[in-house]
Amino acid sequence: MDARTCLIVDDSRIIRKVARRIVEGLGFEVDEAADGAEALAWCASAMPDVVLLDWNMPVMDGLSFLQRLRALPGGEAPKILFCTVETSPERIAEALSAGADDYVMKPFDGEILQSKFAEVGAV
Repeated sequence: MDARTCLIVDDSRIIRKVARRIVEGLGFEVDEAADGAEALAWCASAMPDVVLLDWNMPVMDGLSFLQRLRALPGGEAPKILFCTVETSPERIAEALSAGADDYVMKPFDGEILQSKFAEVGAV
């Protein structure tokens, strides 16, 4: 069986590094993108199994990326975990209705991330 893949999309290199360590620990091969446009290019060439997605990014934000990803051929397949400091129920509902599978509040740790991956059936 091929290794499962996760694309970590965040404009913070530190967050990508922390998330990468956790996600690799869950047995995933990890790629990184610094914004939604870069992430969309990744997905167009190789659709990941899971996308860990930041909300607020330059160039293309998480919500725009999510809407475009879901419109791509095969774009409905990846599990999308929105990572955000947004706590308002309206914003979370917006992310879920745009096609996110779940959301993770920042800051997160390995335990939180692992439980979220399990909830969406990724591990």
